Amino acid sequence: MAPVSQDRYDRVAALLHWIIGIALLGQIAFGWALGEIERGTATRALAINLHKSTGILLGLAIVLRLAWRLGHRPPAYPASMDGPRLRVARVGHGLLYLCMIGLPLSGYLGSNFSKHGINFFNVLPLAPWGTDDKSIYAVFNGTHDALALVFTVLVAGHIAFALYHAFVVRDGLLARMSLGGRA
Repeated sequence: MAPVSQDRYDRVAALLHWIIGIALLGQIAFGWALGEIERGTATRALAINLHKSTGILLGLAIVLRLAWRLGHRPPAYPASMDGPRLRVARVGHGLLYLCMIGLPLSGYLGSNFSKHGINFFNVLPLAPWGTDDKSIYAVFNGTHDALALVFTVLVAGHIAFALYHAFVVRDGLLARMSLGGRA
């Protein structure tokens, strides 16, 4: 058996990172594309419910990822990362998690203050538990939209910094999240 490496995330953490990351990129693109579908059409209702459904599943996967992360110590950052860079990395990751929790939560809550509720994968209608209140819905929907914009910028920065570390600094930072991590 190969020795356990403390310079990488374990395989479960890496697998959850890549699966959720790829799914989130798709969900972001899908969410932005929803604005192009004409309101009040069956196509939009179908697409919105698909977005809500995948958002719920992603929210659950993110909770699983966060629980795994809280129970498993991450590897240390490379020695080349100094204090200010470490603070930026920690704040960036904290904001990513805040958005990853806030986006599905605000979308779910907003849906429950709309007469439409959620039709899970367009098969299982989930009646809203809140009242049909346009002002409450607007708060949650506005939060969802604002978080989507912030999250999009954070994800772009996350990817850019990972590539910067991989190809410019070459400090092994990206390799910490490879699927070949410790068992």
